[in-house]
Amino acid sequence: MTTNEQPIGELHSPVMLQRSLDLLAPALTEPGSYVVDCTLGMGGHSEALLGAFPEARLIALDRDPEALRLAGRRLARYGDRATLVHAVYDELPDVLERLGVPRVQGVLFDLGVSSLQLDEAGRGFAYAQDAPLDMRMDQTTGISAAEVLNTYPPGDLVRILRAYGEEKQAKRIVEAVVRERAKEPFAGSGRLVELIRDALPQAAKRTGGNPAKRTFQALRTEVNGELAVLERALPAAVGALAVGGRIAVLSYHSLEDRMVKGVLAAGAQHTAPSGLPVVPEEYQPRLKLLTRGAELPTEEEISANRRAAPARLRAAERIREAR
Repeated sequence: MTTNEQPIGELHSPVMLQRSLDLLAPALTEPGSYVVDCTLGMGGHSEALLGAFPEARLIALDRDPEALRLAGRRLARYGDRATLVHAVYDELPDVLERLGVPRVQGVLFDLGVSSLQLDEAGRGFAYAQDAPLDMRMDQTTGISAAEVLNTYPPGDLVRILRAYGEEKQAKRIVEAVVRERAKEPFAGSGRLVELIRDALPQAAKRTGGNPAKRTFQALRTEVNGELAVLERALPAAVGALAVGGRIAVLSYHSLEDRMVKGVLAAGAQHTAPSGLPVVPEEYQPRLKLLTRGAELPTEEEISANRRAAPARLRAAERIREAR
């Protein structure tokens, strides 16, 4: 929770906001349209969706109870047009079933860690300040980053750093972690940052920003099961779209973006057996890509909001029911 209770609108600058709205707009003009914000966070995108599309109703998901509380204050003036749900976004089909909404016209994902989680020191997401090594997006469940560091076998830690953080020095970092945790279990992020700085060769510390960045990304991904959740959530979101509905996804590192690219590209290809002279209707693509590759934030946006720098935006339209 923020200690200053700043005005909610000042706490979060949504990334690539106008472009996201433009991509979703053609699907959200009819009365009774539903748009799902799968990653509510501080509510910046949700607020913009409700304001830009007065005929639409919003369903917003977040696993973080504190995000739901703060965003609920921000969106209160929209009354029953906004339905906020405590859920992880791979639970979207269950959420829609409970709400009696068979199909939606828009879906937005803004992946990764939210500004609330980064800015709240006690959550342990940020490597720039010492804090308890938690990193759980929902602090009511699951294991913390400290538990991962202190209990996982060395081989599993190496795998996590390589797979989720793309850390080339994973083995060197894990060897240092194992030595240090034998002396005293890890509890705070500051000690881990110093260990990483000491463990890396000078050449590795001269490129790519803070040398702890990749390790923190890997731990956060493991703690929250982010890639496994996303792997389930993307097809579910596409499946929830009505024909003419649109999906827009903002991702912030290459692993997420590759997954998004794969799901959308697969939906934009036909599924007919090879060798058919004509592709029958039932095998035609069910998606049309709306972005040429991944779109990037403008230099002006990056200057105004440094967290926008790694963003990649992809979008697609549902053009046909599945076979």
